[in-house]
Amino acid sequence: MKATNSSINFNYSIGNLDKSVLLSLYRNMLKPRLIEEKMLVLLRQGKISKWFSGIGQEAISVGVTMAMHSDEYILPMHRNLGVFTTRKIPLYRLFAQWQGKASGFTKGRDRSFHFGTQQYKIVGMISHLGPQLGVADGIALASKLKNKNQVTAVFTGEGGTSEGDFHEALNVASVWQLPVLFCIENNGYGLSTPTHEQYNCRDLADRGLGYGMESHIIDGNNILEVYTKVNALAEDIRRKPRPILVEFKTFRIRGHEEASGTKYVPEELITSWTTKDPLLNFEAFLKAETILTEELEADFKAEINKEINEHLKVANEEEDIKPNESEELSDVFQLIKNEYVNSNSGPKEIRFIDAISSSLKESMMQHEDLVIMGQDIAEYGGAFKITEGFMDQFGKERVRNTPICESAIIETAMGLSIAGIKSVVEMQFADFVSSGFNPVVNYLAKSYYRWKQNADVVIRMPCGGGVAAGPFHSQTNEAWFTKTPGLKVVYPAFPYDAKGLLNQAINDPNPVLFFEHKALYRSIRQEVPTDYYTLPFGKASVIKAGNDVTIVSYGAAVHWALETLDNNLDISADVIDLRTLQPLDLECIYTSVKKTGKAIILQEDSLFGGIASDISANIMEQCFKYLDAPVMRVASIETPIPFAAQLEQQYLPKNRFETALKTLLAY
Repeated sequence: MKATNSSINFNYSIGNLDKSVLLSLYRNMLKPRLIEEKMLVLLRQGKISKWFSGIGQEAISVGVTMAMHSDEYILPMHRNLGVFTTRKIPLYRLFAQWQGKASGFTKGRDRSFHFGTQQYKIVGMISHLGPQLGVADGIALASKLKNKNQVTAVFTGEGGTSEGDFHEALNVASVWQLPVLFCIENNGYGLSTPTHEQYNCRDLADRGLGYGMESHIIDGNNILEVYTKVNALAEDIRRKPRPILVEFKTFRIRGHEEASGTKYVPEELITSWTTKDPLLNFEAFLKAETILTEELEADFKAEINKEINEHLKVANEEEDIKPNESEELSDVFQLIKNEYVNSNSGPKEIRFIDAISSSLKESMMQHEDLVIMGQDIAEYGGAFKITEGFMDQFGKERVRNTPICESAIIETAMGLSIAGIKSVVEMQFADFVSSGFNPVVNYLAKSYYRWKQNADVVIRMPCGGGVAAGPFHSQTNEAWFTKTPGLKVVYPAFPYDAKGLLNQAINDPNPVLFFEHKALYRSIRQEVPTDYYTLPFGKASVIKAGNDVTIVSYGAAVHWALETLDNNLDISADVIDLRTLQPLDLECIYTSVKKTGKAIILQEDSLFGGIASDISANIMEQCFKYLDAPVMRVASIETPIPFAAQLEQQYLPKNRFETALKTLLAY
């Protein structure tokens, strides 16, 4: 049945939808509209700090959400209030979230819709927009691996499609045939930038063709078209898992956020789109079809307004959060019981690289759904052959070659974690993590602190110089991450530590950056237990004892320090191998410095801003009265790491360490 009322601007087609569904669609659009109108009043009163209005776009949020099953994940954005209300989140929790109250979802640590909730299967956005697309890939991959026949829906705006994450996520989803519904809300403007300055194709749906992906254009203001078409697509995806790109044509009636206004939008454009209001048109249609009466409309509005006012009262009466430093610090990481696995087997001498491979293989057996992802890691076995033979043993579903898209793969790992699956991501070289920096430091690192969602992800980082590989394959970039709260950073120097710490990293539910120095892979051998064992984080190793000086180091630099001492047998030194940089075993350092009275820190990274600086500062603050000389730092020179062997030797601190050590001892 189609409406013919001239005041209705859409050709609504009811099809086989019954009255209850039609009224639910209407009521579910009405609720966010009434909430928004209330929020705009509170904004003017200064009771909330900011608001991103979705007025005029409710049909998309409501239609998509009603087409999804309640146990399927949705990843919405700022203007998708209808997703949250249609999933029936208690309003007082949303109000508390927007006011920074404790009963919100982030304990006042984030605002707006920057949160998720496993209870309602919603994963909110971060301000960087793009990462949620790759996260949807990970959730969908988990669904596919578990044969759940589910679809994951993720939203972005037309502006967000300009980000690299959008293209990476679509490419991964297409290559892996992931059941993702990519929803573009094309509302005309990215803040103030119109679409013709955002992209140069007629329709964003056209981009699906480039990724070998089915795509559709839907009138985002026609609730029946949104609901029926998305419902059909979702059912089809469940039967035949694959990604589909949907572009919803709509318009943003109000500003990007209220403070920005709409002066940059031609008035006639706003007037034109106002006549296409999804709620008012559908309301008129239902009345014309005698499905909605004036009395029922009044009842709906009274009921929703009553709920809004009652829940606002609850949120308003809740006390403001009282800062608690201990609680803030304890919520950065998910707590893990200190349960470590001891070895019961005899040792076997193996190389550093074999220890890494052994750990991965044993962990794949220990965790039956653990997924390893990286470039060329399947048939080829990885750039360093660490996963050679893994695909034959564990299958290509769990040992996954990835396209060259570090950002999307890290985001996919985050999505797997949300869906309860551990993963290990191999950076072919640690240098390449810069292409995925945003999801590491802004998504993985902050998710648990923000809304109690852990990132059960290990990122392996083959790193370091001494192999004449130049500026893009030789960095040791641990300092990028040691200063980012929410990340753990591990950097072993010996095969025994590498195996036990990597096993522990995979067990740890928090994100771990695991640095592996390439120069150690085949040059360092050690006896290592042949069975599975773990080692604790935050426990340094005193690998040599002495009284003259404390030498603190990690990674390949530990071996440079030991070589220097072998050439200077008269020097009596404590040599501390940090093993983990976050958490850092400061007590071990303090105990040694209090004994020796002198400290020197050797790192391969360049000096300024490196972890040696923080260790030195801590020693000066906590052990000053025990020191007989200033703390010394020895590091690489302040240039990118060069290629030519003679230049690399000059860059690295190995040959300068002995002179610095003797200078300190003579102080």
